[in-house]
Amino acid sequence: MTNDVEKRWHDPGMFRSAVTYVVIVAAIAGIALAFYAFDRSLLSAVLVPTITFVGGVGAFIRTYQIWRAEGTWPIWQGAGWFLLALSLVCLAVPGSAIMS
Repeated sequence: MTNDVEKRWHDPGMFRSAVTYVVIVAAIAGIALAFYAFDRSLLSAVLVPTITFVGGVGAFIRTYQIWRAEGTWPIWQGAGWFLLALSLVCLAVPGSAIMS
């Protein structure tokens, strides 16, 4: 039986890279939200949750890569879940665009 998860998850470098990734994805989604605020088109509204969803999938891909390398993967898994939850919250943007 293998030890799937090392219980010492303290890896400052990995944490910094995951936080940087999340901040960059959120910043790109924020730029898309700013475009929606000025443009009010459905396409720019749909971009906001799409960017966060694709960012979440990218974080899960990185999780798998780090798991294969036997690294500290739960940090990236947390980043992926955060971005997917953020994409659900951002679904309100195209919802408001459809309603108006």
